[in-house]
Amino acid sequence: MTEQTDTSRGPEGQTCSSGGSSEIAHRLQDKMIETSLERIKHKLLVMSGKGGVGKSSIAANLAVALADAGERVGLMDVDLHGPSIPQILGLSGQLETKGKVAVPKPYSEKLGVVSIASLMPEGDDSATIWRGPLKIGVIRQFIADVKWDDLDFMVIDSPPGTGDEPLTVAQTIPDAYAIIVTTPQEVSLADVRRSINFCKQVDMKILGLIENMGPFACPHCGKEIALFKSGGGKRTADAMSVPFLGSIPFDPQMVVACDAGTPIVEQKGSTPISEAFEDVIKNIKNRVL
Repeated sequence: MTEQTDTSRGPEGQTCSSGGSSEIAHRLQDKMIETSLERIKHKLLVMSGKGGVGKSSIAANLAVALADAGERVGLMDVDLHGPSIPQILGLSGQLETKGKVAVPKPYSEKLGVVSIASLMPEGDDSATIWRGPLKIGVIRQFIADVKWDDLDFMVIDSPPGTGDEPLTVAQTIPDAYAIIVTTPQEVSLADVRRSINFCKQVDMKILGLIENMGPFACPHCGKEIALFKSGGGKRTADAMSVPFLGSIPFDPQMVVACDAGTPIVEQKGSTPISEAFEDVIKNIKNRVL
């Protein structure tokens, strides 16, 4: 990874080699990033204003659903401190390399995944303690030094909040769209409004808002249950003039599926949650295609 250094000059006014070589390396990486991104049609940054809203499970299931629909998909996990995508998808082992580039870990023929978890030894639970410049460098390498090839969609799972990771994606992938995940209750919606304002400040287009853990039908009596209230996502989207992509109902099987590494959208049979994901995918395609 390259790190930006101050350019200094010697007595004759020449640029010192360390600063000059660093600048050249940075420009070379910029070109590699540009070349890689040119082969990806649609980039979707999945973000949330706060943790605990199921953002990573939404990102993983969106990527799998798009791939199952025949799209060529890359899933890039830039949650560097708490990467969970490999576990949700049941992936293990480290990334392989081909020449000087890494190869995304295949989930299926149509879906490849890159995560910092796949660069660490199995069972390594040590904390990742990185400042901003290191995190920025890793995210840039995830694009420049990975063999993504031609993709219809890249889904990017970022950590909660509006810190270094989503900001780096916004600056490095200027044509990325934001998908904001929330739950219906007001404490989450206040954070969503901050995420929406973040996107506006960095000129990132917002594809829409997904409400997770929405109302569901009681399996015994069929009565609708709203554990986290209902309709808050749609109301916030309307109030902030942001498209509403759909509501994913709360389902205990989502927790079981994530722990088992078997995405819920691949479970057999039509269920309310699979139908909800189908509607969200349809709305995403309608807005980008």
